[in-house]
Amino acid sequence: MALSITDLKKGTIFKLDGTPYRVVDYNQKVMGRGGSIVNVRIKSLLDGSVLAKTFKGNEQLDYADVSNQNVQYLYSDTNTFYFMDEVSFEQFEVPAVILGDQTGYLKEGDRAQAQLFDGRVINIELPKNVPLLVTYTEDVVKGDTTSNVMKDATVETGIIIKVPSFIKQGDVINVDTTTGAYRERVKE
Repeated sequence: MALSITDLKKGTIFKLDGTPYRVVDYNQKVMGRGGSIVNVRIKSLLDGSVLAKTFKGNEQLDYADVSNQNVQYLYSDTNTFYFMDEVSFEQFEVPAVILGDQTGYLKEGDRAQAQLFDGRVINIELPKNVPLLVTYTEDVVKGDTTSNVMKDATVETGIIIKVPSFIKQGDVINVDTTTGAYRERVKE
């Protein structure tokens, strides 16, 4: 199946020179006499590199056959993360390089989506928000309770998140996996 350049909206996955890419940014310029140019920033789903590309007129692109499967995170060692397919219970390895900064949001038993291209895992898609336990944070200074004061909090996976001053050790907070930002405190 072929895609036209106007199908390249943000999030679209397509194949270019045998490599699957996801559109990160899309900008279309309409030229005179009905022609158009599409400028896109695309991210390789194999190595994570980001490219700027320009497509003209009636160029056709190939649809990338990327499938998703539900997986569960099991454990990790130095450079490898281990997951299990929730349907077949088959276990597989994912190099830490593929996960990048997402490793700080994964806890044993967490569920995610594995993206496969040609039978090979090319990406792990985490949920938009994940709950994480605050294992350490400074106590708030008495009288310093303004709501816009942020402080550092270490969560159970070892990463540090900026949180409002009212968050204390033992609280569970929702964290945005794309930005690393605090979302809310999870009610008991």
